[in-house]
Amino acid sequence: MSSTSFQELSCYLLPGHTQTPADAITEARQAEALGLGRVWLSERFDVKDAGVICSAALTATKSIKVATAGTNLHTRHPLTLAAMCSSLHYISDGRFELGLARGSAIRDQLMGLEHVSNRKMVEGIDILRKLWRGEKIVGYDGPMGNLPYLSSGDWLDADIPIYFVGFGPKSMAFAGQHFDGVHLHTFIGPDGIKRARQSIEEGAERAGRNPGKLRICSVLATLLEPTREDYLKKLVARMATYMQAPGYAELLVAVNDWDSSVLQEFRSHPVVASMPGGIDSVATLEQLEQIEKLIPSEWLSAAAVGTREQCAARLLEEFEHGADEVCIHASTPAEFAPILDAYQLLKDE
Repeated sequence: MSSTSFQELSCYLLPGHTQTPADAITEARQAEALGLGRVWLSERFDVKDAGVICSAALTATKSIKVATAGTNLHTRHPLTLAAMCSSLHYISDGRFELGLARGSAIRDQLMGLEHVSNRKMVEGIDILRKLWRGEKIVGYDGPMGNLPYLSSGDWLDADIPIYFVGFGPKSMAFAGQHFDGVHLHTFIGPDGIKRARQSIEEGAERAGRNPGKLRICSVLATLLEPTREDYLKKLVARMATYMQAPGYAELLVAVNDWDSSVLQEFRSHPVVASMPGGIDSVATLEQLEQIEKLIPSEWLSAAAVGTREQCAARLLEEFEHGADEVCIHASTPAEFAPILDAYQLLKDE
């Protein structure tokens, strides 16, 4: 176990796609040994089930917090989701935290689910919090469905923080009104983080809440002296895939105040328009070389890339821009570990 604590830093478990979910156990242990405060899991409907992976990470560690970033409110029955979270809370002595995202409208349609509205989100988290406090839900009929009677047991007293996973201006104000914190997305630049904090604080103040109690976690793609191939696959391909996504990309451009015409030109380019799937899944290195030229360097600079000292400096800059926590993305603990010594030296200056 590291004698140095980096409670303000966190990382993803199983960043991106994986076919070896057991790696989450090793990564959680490594993150804890490095002194990080938290690990996050982005759920996928293949081998990254939130309940399973978070349970494995929590039982393999002793002190580090484990959170979802995110799962969805509507892909499980409210009682099932409440039970999953309270089980993780009690099995770990309170180290589990829940991050909720709205989800993809296209995926909702394919799964036969209604998209999550603000009202549904508010009522859903209210139901979860009541069940975790040992309260009963009786005769509910609303956005969360028809719920005649729900009870997880009147002995429960689980205080589980809930994070909103998103980044749109309206969503940030909404999160400030109802959530315990916000987990932002990758590639939000300095001005975007500042605007997000302002929106969150304004939302909290309107709701009569203390803005200082809401925790903001920025997500920083971090590549330590990457090879050319790693740079293309882990940074360019990730950004390009986000730029493919309808709605998501428009929000990313808006929050960063980027030129929206660049996005239109990117999507209409033959190499992108002919892509048979997500760029990070199907593009060849040759195609990524072409795609890189379509993305402004300013957009890709919303990341930490380079030497240990350069990456460490970028981590510290995130706090100057308004983050309370920085989640290291696109690298495993073993890959970014050398950055932490340089980070500590900069902190001590």
